[in-house]
Amino acid sequence: MKSHEKFTDRQEALAERSLCTAMVALKTSEECRAFLRDLCTPAEIQAMADRWMTVEYLKRGLPYREIRRLTGISLTTIGRVARFLSLGNGGYNTAARRLEEARRHG
Repeated sequence: MKSHEKFTDRQEALAERSLCTAMVALKTSEECRAFLRDLCTPAEIQAMADRWMTVEYLKRGLPYREIRRLTGISLTTIGRVARFLSLGNGGYNTAARRLEEARRHG
């Protein structure tokens, strides 16, 4: 994350936590969509959507080049997502697991 020059590390951490708290407060996918459209540029939303789509394809075991062929997402982005799936903070895996659980139970 790029740090704003005027923010201390503590202030940046608090701002990040505040953003996450706001996201967790949203109750529906439509509320989340509206929030993202207010918060992000269309290009930022598309980049995040591409990464999430990549997670879903990687979880299904599709090879990088097949994901590229199906989506047009760059091999660099696919590789980066794959790396974070394996070595990241666990966010992609947690979200994917919870969505799968919801699909099974709902």
